[in-house]
Amino acid sequence: RDLSFILYDEGPLHGQALKSRLESHYGERIDPKSFYGALDALVEGGHLELQESGIHDEYLLTDAGREMLEAHLAWMRERASDGEGTGDGEPDGENSE
Repeated sequence: RDLSFILYDEGPLHGQALKSRLESHYGERIDPKSFYGALDALVEGGHLELQESGIHDEYLLTDAGREMLEAHLAWMRERASDGEGTGDGEPDGENSE
């Protein structure tokens, strides 16, 4: 999802620019094979689109990718607004103690 969030925020990017931003965020090098494998999976899943743009292709978020991110953000906000987490591995209010 992190790749998609970057594209959601910044718009279309070349693969190397996207990889660099992710590496900067995490402060570590990302294996190119793993990175491009993740990009390919997101393209195949319909979340990203690969567009020809000069020498380097650009990746952009599809409508399906945007909807997935917005749904995930809504889920995260809902979980965060529920208050303190119980930390017991059970959904809120279902602690057996």
